[in-house]
Amino acid sequence: MAEKSATSHRNAVDRVVAAHGFAVDLPVVGRVRIPPPEHLAYYGVLGALAVAEIIEWPVALVLATGHWLVENQHNRLAHEVGEALEEA
Repeated sequence: MAEKSATSHRNAVDRVVAAHGFAVDLPVVGRVRIPPPEHLAYYGVLGALAVAEIIEWPVALVLATGHWLVENQHNRLAHEVGEALEEA
């Protein structure tokens, strides 16, 4: 019974992470994760601000990297919660 519960918790966490974005298989590159639309909009606006020289490109790069790192941490945390529930 505990194994069934752990599996359902793990499946729930996997669905939450999967719903947050999707991946595309590209011929040369391989599997590429596509961020959700609101993240794409954020990166697009940063790019537009850098192109329009409203902000400098290093600043845009730092902001985009920070945003990506926070999102990556969120996904890692969701997986760790799933693993913890699986072990419980």
